Amino acid sequence: MNDRVFGLVINLNAYGATVRLESGELASAPAGDVEAHRTQYERSISGRKSIPFVRHPGSRRPMVTIAPQIEEPELDEQIAEYFKSTESWETDEEGRPAHERHFLRKKKRAALFQSKHSDET
Repeated sequence: MNDRVFGLVINLNAYGATVRLESGELASAPAGDVEAHRTQYERSISGRKSIPFVRHPGSRRPMVTIAPQIEEPELDEQIAEYFKSTESWETDEEGRPAHERHFLRKKKRAALFQSKHSDET
């Protein structure tokens, strides 16, 4: 049962850290995780900034570790290339962006609906 939760670091010491979870309960972070991610722990305690943790069940209180961050530069590059390749899809022959075309279609449909139903009264 590993849940992703947010918490605020309230204490750093030689044995790890104490974290107040968003639910209000206290959790412990092991010293190894604190050393591996010291800057994030220090930023949370000094800036009162909530950060994501993975919750692990514990005996007295739950244990937490920093939630893993996905860093894949190759994937980021592929996504950026895809967005660049789809830029031409945004505008039509008249240079109108997609959101305007959608809005105009809805506006015409609403006008047609209103004209049909105003004749019935």
